[in-house]
Amino acid sequence: MRLQALKYDLTICKIASAKDTDWTDGFFFLGKTDEEISLVCETNHTPRGTIERDDGWKCFRVEGPLDFSLTGILSGILSLLAARQIGVFAVSTFNTDYILVKKNDFERALRVLSDAGYEIADGKAETP
Repeated sequence: MRLQALKYDLTICKIASAKDTDWTDGFFFLGKTDEEISLVCETNHTPRGTIERDDGWKCFRVEGPLDFSLTGILSGILSLLAARQIGVFAVSTFNTDYILVKKNDFERALRVLSDAGYEIADGKAETP
């Protein structure tokens, strides 16, 4: 399995409305429930309507697309990181999974996964 490190810093935030989100930004993930609207975006594109934010995240993606019949991909990655006390924030799209790790744990997380047999791409990925 191949993982692609993304080159930019990310912020996880809670926003009041999606109307302040720039839909042309390169990377963002929007989640809405009956309780909140959450946004993951490049740190330098955090919108004005942010209620709360947590900066200092980096991200890697599982290279896909992944077939829906595949099982245990995310679980395997998260279990390895949890065993090393590395916290994560994961989001999934139709094609693949994205795993965010705090910046100060990012290189260690990639080493843990590489040691477990995951192929790690060079970290120069552009925005999908």
